[in-house]
Amino acid sequence: MSLPPPDPFLRLKARGAAANAAGRFEPYERIRDSDGWDMPEEERLARTEVSEERPRSAINPVSSPDLGFDRSLNPYRGCEHGCIYCYARPSHAYLGLSAGLDFETRLVARPTAPAQLAREIARRSYQVAPIAFGTNTDPYQPIEARYRIMRAILKVMSDWNHPISIVTRGALVERDLDLLADMARRDLVQVGISVTTLDPGLARRMEPRAPTPARRLAMIRALASAGVPVRVMVAPVIPVLTEPELERILAAARDAGARAANWILLRLPLEVAELFRDWLARAEPGRAAHVMNKLREMRGGRDYVPDWDRRMRGEGIHADLIARRFAIAIRRLGLAGDLPPLDCASFAPPPKQGDQLSLF
Repeated sequence: MSLPPPDPFLRLKARGAAANAAGRFEPYERIRDSDGWDMPEEERLARTEVSEERPRSAINPVSSPDLGFDRSLNPYRGCEHGCIYCYARPSHAYLGLSAGLDFETRLVARPTAPAQLAREIARRSYQVAPIAFGTNTDPYQPIEARYRIMRAILKVMSDWNHPISIVTRGALVERDLDLLADMARRDLVQVGISVTTLDPGLARRMEPRAPTPARRLAMIRALASAGVPVRVMVAPVIPVLTEPELERILAAARDAGARAANWILLRLPLEVAELFRDWLARAEPGRAAHVMNKLREMRGGRDYVPDWDRRMRGEGIHADLIARRFAIAIRRLGLAGDLPPLDCASFAPPPKQGDQLSLF
């Protein structure tokens, strides 16, 4: 895939991608070309558009052997945070949209997901296990302030005593501290906060609409103070750009209250590779070649290797060095343990009006 040139009359304010190549399943691609007239077009701002869908199924089965969960749920498709490296960008192709600007500007909300979820977990055949949120797109991205889908989902999960895990970098998670703290007291929730860099300038260029690094550390602090088990996700680790900060990120997160940590090497599946290389050329031209050379060294000479158990960590001397640095740092900082296990035994239907309540 080669990226088309950016639209010269489209003003991009806090966007990660600059182009909008056709999705990989599309048979045709639109290319802007001059009509020969010298009349300038009117500049327009790239705005966020949100459509809605009614999912027939809320819970997604997950069969990847290198993930620690077997089901997930995504309240939204696409993500306004606009992180240029996001491995979920190619999922927009299933909607006939681009992994570029479309992924961060043409979003899909699923407001009926909480009701559909309640119906699915109420089935007699349902077998309880933790549901993972934020594994594809962020459940606390900015449009959650208007739709409040994740809050409604939390209420369903709390009522049923259903365990969940959440991964986010969205500050809106603090809005739900009341529900999360109550669920944490019943061992029903774990939260992972993604911290990629401590450099606000780099974060602004790379994750244009996500909270600043300092704000994410404040999120860890707020969650930990409320008794919610928090893991810091140093993800992705980007060679040359963020890799030197590994130990500093872990120390800052530990000081904020994180109790565990993990890391994932930069992943560039499908359309993401070209988008990321284009971003490097625009945002980090002096380091672009160095970044990609180091990454390919850990990916067998390629931009990305999707094999199970290799895609998260890479291979080779440099990948081993990052893993050793991480292991040493988490032992030194007291982050080497895991978060408390989630309780699956308490799962039960919420009491109905008139039901006899338990004394204990």
